[in-house]
Amino acid sequence: EPHELKSNQRRIVLLGKTGWGKSSAGNTIFGGGEEEFKIDSSAKSETHKCETKTKIINGRKITVVDTPGLFDTNIPEEELKPELVKCIVECAPGPHAFLIVLRVDRYTVHEEQVIAEIEECFSPEAFKYAIVLFTHGYQLKDRAIDDFVKTNKKLSELVEKCGGRCHVIDNEFWNNSQQGRYKNNQYQVAELLNTIEEMVRDNGGGCYTNEMLQAVKGEIKVERESLTEESKGQKSPEEINKQATKNVWKRLLIKLTGIATGTIVAAFLGVAGAVALVRSVLGKKPMITELAAGGLGEVITVSIAGGFVAGVAIGGGMVGAAAAEDAETSGEAAEKAAEAVCEVGKYIWEESKGILDSVRGVSVGYSKLSLSDEKK
Repeated sequence: EPHELKSNQRRIVLLGKTGWGKSSAGNTIFGGGEEEFKIDSSAKSETHKCETKTKIINGRKITVVDTPGLFDTNIPEEELKPELVKCIVECAPGPHAFLIVLRVDRYTVHEEQVIAEIEECFSPEAFKYAIVLFTHGYQLKDRAIDDFVKTNKKLSELVEKCGGRCHVIDNEFWNNSQQGRYKNNQYQVAELLNTIEEMVRDNGGGCYTNEMLQAVKGEIKVERESLTEESKGQKSPEEINKQATKNVWKRLLIKLTGIATGTIVAAFLGVAGAVALVRSVLGKKPMITELAAGGLGEVITVSIAGGFVAGVAIGGGMVGAAAAEDAETSGEAAEKAAEAVCEVGKYIWEESKGILDSVRGVSVGYSKLSLSDEKK
């Protein structure tokens, strides 16, 4: 997207644990009036949904994507994966900003583990598009958010990785004019949106993207063109785009059935090995060096539609069958999955064999050189 800086649209993705104020933060960004994003303090499974809302703010089209609790440990994978795939499709070709939503709170070991997990998932490139957004600002009392961040080493490190970008809002108590501008959501949201604009400029006017997100964008484009031709002018561009997005979401969900959600999250946030793996599922085989970057060396067993197939050593030990697209039974799914795994495994072996031969050649040469040195 070469003209993102001049574009009238900004895509913002909310990331964080359930209960830390993600959905409320989305409502606050949209003005705090109507409840655009559903709030459910019970944190039941129905809250683990990807929601996308768009609103015009100061003449700019702002789209906010509220993700399911990607860093929750209690959400079943079968519930999380469809929503995560939906989120990726909604964001294609990529967001202009990731808002890492945290609470102003006393950080225990548990919260610090979540922060560490967030840091592990982000690639250096994705961090260039990230901002830490604190909620529950009333707990600051009279402290500035920068001072609060300094009280915790993990928070300081995270904010530093985000280029020092952090803001604070209060989903409950700062909606009305308070004493001073600081305790006022309207002022804080304006500052946040300004930071996003500065970040877009610093990033050359573009959105964050990677090869997986570009592949998804390509699938949506092809689907949109196909539906446009089929409709013969009977459907509006908005209807066609909505249907195309839905179709691609369903198709990708089938393709990504055997891949663990952790790998999909990592691919979304740009971790090299995960991007390579997911990209291979979308139809393009990865380079062996890309897969190696994800950590070759673990063999696992993967469950596909009730059938078990042997896994191969692929990025971080996370691999699954991606070819059970047309399978109607678990047996057929397992068979297709096994074929897919074997094909990727064969490809990896052929590529790695070439690398090993090269390494072996270098080792032999080095040994000969060492022996000749000893003789001298």
